[in-house]
Amino acid sequence: MSGLSLRDPEVVGTLALALLCAGGAVAYLALRKKPTPEEIERERRAELVLSGRIIDGTVIDISEVSPQESGQPNTLRLILYKYAIGGVEYECSQDVSALSDQFNLHEVPVGIPCSVRYDTHRPENSIVIAESWSGLRDTMHYVPQPSRRKTNPKSRSTSTAL
Repeated sequence: MSGLSLRDPEVVGTLALALLCAGGAVAYLALRKKPTPEEIERERRAELVLSGRIIDGTVIDISEVSPQESGQPNTLRLILYKYAIGGVEYECSQDVSALSDQFNLHEVPVGIPCSVRYDTHRPENSIVIAESWSGLRDTMHYVPQPSRRKTNPKSRSTSTAL
């Protein structure tokens, strides 16, 4: 029985092919276009629209953060919202700057109910709006509840007609 030799044409061909494949993989990883943060965020929203579970939440604030405050090149437009899952309350914000052509941020009232899509494996991963879905309820109008004052039954005034 003869052993394998580095002079054997089959061994040389196999090693050359392996090196060529490894070099191609390294070149692909080095030269491929890496996704931008905007593309990564768009992909996250699309994944949540497809597989996220929906739960009720509440819009708690609308905020615009200037480039000086955020350290970003553009103004950040944020929707802050909260929701509860299994007794745990989450308060999250979503940067909706890229979605500002779909709705007017200034027309979203604070305190309205909304629908939230979240990842069941990571409940803090959530959204209220995406390119093809919106949890902002435009059919529901916010009606503030009157403050309830405790009244003392003895202090009720009665009027009598004369």
